[in-house]
Amino acid sequence: MDSGKIAIAFIGFGELGRRFSADLLRGGGVTIAAYDLLFDDPLAGSERMAACEGLGVTPAASAAAACRGASVVISAVTADAVETVAEAARHYLQPGQIFFDVNSAAPSTKQRAARHVEASGARYVEGAVMGPVSGPGIRVQILAGGSAAEQASALLNRLGFDLMPVAVEHGRASAMKLCRSIMIKGLEALIVDCAAAARTAGIEREVFASLAATFPSIDWPVLADNMAERVARHGRRRAAEMREAAEMLSDMGYDASLALAVADAHARGAKAK
Repeated sequence: MDSGKIAIAFIGFGELGRRFSADLLRGGGVTIAAYDLLFDDPLAGSERMAACEGLGVTPAASAAAACRGASVVISAVTADAVETVAEAARHYLQPGQIFFDVNSAAPSTKQRAARHVEASGARYVEGAVMGPVSGPGIRVQILAGGSAAEQASALLNRLGFDLMPVAVEHGRASAMKLCRSIMIKGLEALIVDCAAAARTAGIEREVFASLAATFPSIDWPVLADNMAERVARHGRRRAAEMREAAEMLSDMGYDASLALAVADAHARGAKAK
C-alpha cells in the first residue's frame, strides 16, 4: 500500500462500488481493493475483474484479503446478503477498522449485522444512501448511524463523501431511508402502472392533463418515462429494498402487504439482465 494513503476495501463491486471507487481514486489519497462473489463466476467474473483493473482497484481473491490492512471496509452487496457478509466479516476484521454498511436493509438486519461486526472489535457504521448514486456519486447524501458515525464521517467527508451522522444507535438511519423508500418506490410503481394502462387505453393525453391540473408543478409525461426507465434498470434492487421495508413494517407490528406489493411491481418492471 502507498504510504500516506488511506486504504479502503469494497465488499461487493457492482454499480455503487464502481462509482464510489472511480470518484475516490479521481480525488487521490486512497488505495482501493475489492472483492465480489462474481469474481469467482466464470462468465461474469472477467467483466468485474476488468472493471477493477480499469479503475485502478486491486481485485482480491477473498473478502478477507481485500480487507486486510484497510482503514475502512465498505459493504455494498445485495440486501439479502447484508447479514451473511457481516457474519463472515467477524472472523477477519481487525479492531479499529470501520465497517461501513451502505446496503438498504431493515433496521433489525442492520442491528444483527452490527453485533457480528463488533464482535471482532471493528466499528460498525450503518449508512443509508438517500438518493440515486449515478449522478452525484460519492456526493450523494448518506445518513450515518452508530457509535463511530462521527469518526467515519470526519474521515470519509475529507475524501469527498457527504455523510451526515444522525444517531449513535444502529437502525435509526435505515428506518429513515426505508420510510422514505415506501413513498418513493410506491409512487414509482403507481406511475408506471398508471402510464401503462393509459397508454393501452389510448388516453395518455387526457390522463396526464387531468393529473397536471391537480399537480401543476409536475411534467407527468416526462416523469412517467423517467420512472419506467428507473424501474427497468434498477427494479430488482429496488424490489429487494422494498422487501426490507416490509420486514421493518412487520417488526413494528404493521401490515406489510402494500410494501410487498410494491416490491413485486418493481420486480415485474425490471428488465432481464
